[in-house]
Amino acid sequence: MSDRLLEHIHSLTGERHPVSTPTALRQAEDYLTTQFRHLGLQVSHHAFDAHGSTYRNVVASLHPAPAKSGTAANGSQDAVPLIIAAHYDTVLGSPGADDNASGLAVMLEVARTLVETPVGRSVRFIGFCLEEDNLLGSLAYASALRAAGQEIRGALVLECVGYTNSAEGSQLMPPGVPISVPSVGDFLGILGNTASAELVTSVEHAARHSSSDLKTVSLLVPGQGELLPDSRRSDHAAFWYYGYPAVMLTDTANFRNPHYHQPSDTAETLDLSFIERVLRAVAAAAIDLSRPK
Repeated sequence: MSDRLLEHIHSLTGERHPVSTPTALRQAEDYLTTQFRHLGLQVSHHAFDAHGSTYRNVVASLHPAPAKSGTAANGSQDAVPLIIAAHYDTVLGSPGADDNASGLAVMLEVARTLVETPVGRSVRFIGFCLEEDNLLGSLAYASALRAAGQEIRGALVLECVGYTNSAEGSQLMPPGVPISVPSVGDFLGILGNTASAELVTSVEHAARHSSSDLKTVSLLVPGQGELLPDSRRSDHAAFWYYGYPAVMLTDTANFRNPHYHQPSDTAETLDLSFIERVLRAVAAAAIDLSRPK
């Protein structure tokens, strides 16, 4: 598992920016497409226009095994998919190992786990493009879901899940966070809005029972996080905007990681053991959430 995670991280680390390195951005898209197809998943590309060009979200679908009659195991459940997502672009000048090769690696290995596990509903694994540009990819995708009248079980969004620091005082928090937060940066943050409380509970439960050595801190914000702008800084907020439940899973980015959005955000700075623990928790939560309600 650790070897595959590291291979994904090394393969995806490198500036992936639509203006400065468009070829690398396409290569990341191709890498995700290839990896998903190797797992036997059905892959499509959700195209959207931005800044006079067309970009693509990578969407890989896993469906329940057919029933003996030849129909889906549960058609109504299959029609309400669970989404697991991470973004594949970077900011200008950063190789983006934590932001967000770490999240992409976990997503790919969760997909591998679920391929080998019977699921009771459809699961979509999505690599979003242009997260770093005002969430353009996820907003386009969530808008299309809403326009089609598509409901979802929820979205688990992986955003920077690879950095830890065991030093006292290494963990900071933005002003206005209404809960007590540890001062040591060695936990996974689970952030949802009140409409996503069930998803938060599921990830908490999964972490306790399948990855007991993973520390977690959960926060629920009202509405769409308007009172705490830092709670809206990833693709989960696009789902909130269109009325869908979603959570962000994070190492808290710049509130812990000094390499965030810097040229020094490299694979060598990451905590592979922590990433493995996150993977186990997310896989267990996905299995739980993919069961019929």
